[in-house]
Amino acid sequence: MMKAGDIPAFFYDMLILGIETSCDETSAAIVKDGREIVSSIILSQDALHRPFGGVVPEIACRAHLESIIGIVNNALSDAKVPLAEIDAIAVVNTPGLIGALLIGVTAAKTLCMVLDVPLLAINHLHAHIYANNLEHENIRYPTISLVVSGGHTTLFLSESETKHTPLGWTIDDAAGEAFDKVSKILGLGYPGGPIIDKLARCGNRRAVTFPRAYLEKDSLDFSFSGLKTAVLYYYRGQDVRISRPKTPSDQEIADVAASFQEAVVDVLIDKTVLASRMYNVSGIALGGGVAANSRLRQRLQEVSKEIGIPVYCPSPKLCTDNAAMVAGLAYKKYLEGDISLLDVEAIP
Repeated sequence: MMKAGDIPAFFYDMLILGIETSCDETSAAIVKDGREIVSSIILSQDALHRPFGGVVPEIACRAHLESIIGIVNNALSDAKVPLAEIDAIAVVNTPGLIGALLIGVTAAKTLCMVLDVPLLAINHLHAHIYANNLEHENIRYPTISLVVSGGHTTLFLSESETKHTPLGWTIDDAAGEAFDKVSKILGLGYPGGPIIDKLARCGNRRAVTFPRAYLEKDSLDFSFSGLKTAVLYYYRGQDVRISRPKTPSDQEIADVAASFQEAVVDVLIDKTVLASRMYNVSGIALGGGVAANSRLRQRLQEVSKEIGIPVYCPSPKLCTDNAAMVAGLAYKKYLEGDISLLDVEAIP
C-alpha cells in the first residue's frame, strides 16, 4: 500500500467521475486527486416522494433512469472537462435500493467500457464518512464514525479513509426514518428531518419526556421504533383510530418536535461517546443526511470539548447523498489498488 508521500507524479491531477444513485438523489461529480471538487450535480427527488411521505422505490428508479445521462453531462459541462479526460469512474454499489443501485452501476460500467478506464465500486456509508476528508485536512485516525441518515444509523471504527469496521447499527428504524415518520404523525410534511430541526428551535426540549432506548449494557446498537411509537401515543392518544380531541397549538407541536429530537440526539451522542472511550480513538467523524441536524452538530461540538478529541462534521451540502464523496473515496481506493472488475454487482 502506498503512503501519501510515495504517490508518483502520474497520480496527480487525476480526475475521477463519481456516480451516486443509491436512494432518491441522482448525483454526478468530478473530483481531482481525492479532494478538489471540480463539479458536483445533485438532483433531488423530494417533490416526487412528498405526496407519499417517504421514498417510493419504483418512482425513485424511474427518476434515476430518466435523469442519469443528463446529470453526468451536466457534471462534465460544469467542470469544463471532456469525457475523454476522465481517468476513472466511481459508483456506489452498496447499500441502497436495488433498482436504484443498478441504474448507477450500469451507467458506470458502460462508461468504463467506452473509455477503457478503471471502475471503483464504493460503499455508500464509507463515502459519507469520507465527505469529511473533502473539507478537513489531517484527520487523526482512528476515529469513531457515526453515519446517520434516512436508511442507516451505524457506528464504525475507522482506521483510515478506506478501512471501516462496523461496531453497531439500528435494529429497527434508522434515525432519519424516525424523523420522517414523526413528521408525518405531527402533520408537518416530508422530508421530516429539516422540518423538525427548524421547528424544534422554537420548542421546549424538556416539555415531554420521551424514552431513550439504550438496549443492553454497553450496546452500540440503536433502536428508534419505540420512540416513534411513544410520540404517536402521546400526540394521538392510546387509541390512534380516534382523532385528537382538540387541535394542538403551534407551540405544543414545536415542543413535541423538540422533545423527540432531543431523545434521538441523546442516544446518538451517548453511544458515540461510549464507542470513543471503548476504542480509545483520536477523533469522531459524522456523516449522512441527519448529520446536517443543527442540534446534533451543536451537541457533538460540546462533547468534543468535554472529552478532548476533535469532532469532524461535513458541511450540510456534503451531508446529503452526493457523488463528490464517492469520487473522493475512490481516489484513495485507487491508490491502494482496490479496483473493481466489470462484473461487480449491486448489493442492496
